[in-house]
Amino acid sequence: MTDAGAPADPTAVVRERLPAEHGPLLDAVGTCADAVARRWSADDAGDARPTVDGPTTADRDAVVPALRDALAAAGALDALPGLLATGADALDAALPADPVAAPPYLVVTATGPVVRATLPDAGRLVVSVRVFEVDRSAAAPRYRRLGAPVRETLAVELR
Repeated sequence: MTDAGAPADPTAVVRERLPAEHGPLLDAVGTCADAVARRWSADDAGDARPTVDGPTTADRDAVVPALRDALAAAGALDALPGLLATGADALDAALPADPVAAPPYLVVTATGPVVRATLPDAGRLVVSVRVFEVDRSAAAPRYRRLGAPVRETLAVELR
């Protein structure tokens, strides 16, 4: 409830609970993203460009599969569906099934991992752990590590 007695924004309730209960997991995702971005300047044959904001790459394969592999190696990939259970609990909703670290519950995208589940009577809960941004201003997209901590870039939606 808010101070005025109105119900709190449900996504804000989930957004507040996730870092409180899964802080080390979110930190691990950030650490994995940092490691992936560091490889761009070392591994990309002429594709990585250092910028004021850090290295960038136009190679999507240096982002998505690399992040998925880093998350798996760190044990974070299997833990990410737990965000859905915590989110459902924060909404006083039940998950219809136990989510697993695979589609449709978990996908690793060009901006980071996304977990999602349909909650009966609550809609589709989508939690995006944003660690990269995609710059589409040039002819080819470029990927860049976000400078903000993962706990600040975490996005929660009910669709």
